[in-house]
Amino acid sequence: MQRAKGITGIIGAILTVALLAGWLPSMALAQDQGAPPPFFGPAQLDHMVSRIALYPDPLLAQILAAATYPDQIPDAAGWSNEHHYLSGEALANAITEDQLPWDPSVQALLPFPSVLETMASDMNWTADLGNAFLAQRDDVMDAVQRMRQRAREYGYLRSNGQVIVSGGPYIEIRPVNPAFMIVPYYDPLVVFARPRPGFFAGGAIRFGYGVTLGVGFRPWGWGYDRFEWGRHEVFINDRPWGREWENRRGYVQPYPEVHRWEGERHVEGHRLIERDARERRDAREGRQREEDHGRDHQRDHEREDDHRL
Repeated sequence: MQRAKGITGIIGAILTVALLAGWLPSMALAQDQGAPPPFFGPAQLDHMVSRIALYPDPLLAQILAAATYPDQIPDAAGWSNEHHYLSGEALANAITEDQLPWDPSVQALLPFPSVLETMASDMNWTADLGNAFLAQRDDVMDAVQRMRQRAREYGYLRSNGQVIVSGGPYIEIRPVNPAFMIVPYYDPLVVFARPRPGFFAGGAIRFGYGVTLGVGFRPWGWGYDRFEWGRHEVFINDRPWGREWENRRGYVQPYPEVHRWEGERHVEGHRLIERDARERRDAREGRQREEDHGRDHQRDHEREDDHRL
């Protein structure tokens, strides 16, 4: 009996170490089908959203949606890091060609290695954020607004050359260029606290790293993500995000360009990318023909002038 208990204890210890080390993330983060929804108080939610509350609305929407699939985040972070040298259509093509099995909301973050790394490096936070968004969406959105109000009140959050900050009653943060998404860097311990006298609040939020998200990324919802803060609604790919705690196992967000089979998701983006490339090529060729025609016309005029002389 003592030996059996000893073996059981050893196995339990091994599993515990594996979970803490991240070797078994799907087991550690699995959302039990019969488990009651979690509940987080306002102070907990304020702290939870503080590190992302000042992100532009489209990026924030994708992060919240992706956090509801926490078991997919570590692998996505690894893929994103391995392909950090790709950008634009080359990155969109790589995502499509690899037929990645993750939810489109997770795939949408692949152009942002730093964001996925932040989520993967603190899986407890990511899982809690996703669970809160599933079970208490209204409360999560209210927490974001509280933190934004606080940062604006203290003078940290303001419009600049990268983002437009709305006046209210609900604070929206939109990129100046919708196709260029900026990732802000800030210290939550600074921007949500009253500044000390003489402190320059305007420099506390930095905007350094940005990603161009052109037409090739539309299949993942980019360009069509937003919040309706007053109604507590989130739109991903111009569709209301309807995944909640009760339907989390069966709900699938509609993506017009996403095809699904055998339980996997494959983003069928080539058609859209090729169409866009074809249109740009035709436009270039059209401009080239006009320029050639203009040069020919100019040369004809010059020859006529020479002949008259």
